[in-house]
Amino acid sequence: MTLQDRVRVHEVTLLSDNWYTLRTTAFDWRRNDGQWQRMHRETYDRGNGATLLPYDLQRRTVLLTRQFRYPTFVNGHDDLLIEAAAGLLDDAAPEERIRAEVEEELGYRLGEVRKIFECFMSPGSVTEKLHFFVAPYESSMRVGEGGGLAEEGEDIEVLEFGIDEALAMVADGRIADAKTVMLLYHARLHVFPPG
Repeated sequence: MTLQDRVRVHEVTLLSDNWYTLRTTAFDWRRNDGQWQRMHRETYDRGNGATLLPYDLQRRTVLLTRQFRYPTFVNGHDDLLIEAAAGLLDDAAPEERIRAEVEEELGYRLGEVRKIFECFMSPGSVTEKLHFFVAPYESSMRVGEGGGLAEEGEDIEVLEFGIDEALAMVADGRIADAKTVMLLYHARLHVFPPG
């Protein structure tokens, strides 16, 4: 039995399309015991995205960003958020879009980028799938200051940390962004040799 055989959608109602799209859906779900159960769920569709962690193996460093995030502020995070460069695909291929985001946010034009996995980051309510990448960087790849696009409300600071310092920042809570934590742990396990 496929999921198509277990879901009967009855009604989809648009709640908002102000920034992205918020819908509520009434559907029946066929439970494991064969019984049908009526459910209602809201889904927030903001499109899919990509994120990338640039790393320098020789210097054992990574590039990250720091910026204001209103949703984290209203949830009690009283600091700017430290994150990996990321952005929505906006109908572009994931690799194409992440290269542009890294150049806008970090000021680096990368060579080879490597996709490592895809994940749904908040599957209980958000439809977004995020494509994760890593790529080597060096100072000669810097083509600008970074900082993002002011017309999109971006005011981004570029940060460079040693991988061990970045992981310590995860442990003590200074880095609290899920995509960044995932990329840093991937880098520790698969990119940087123990040192």
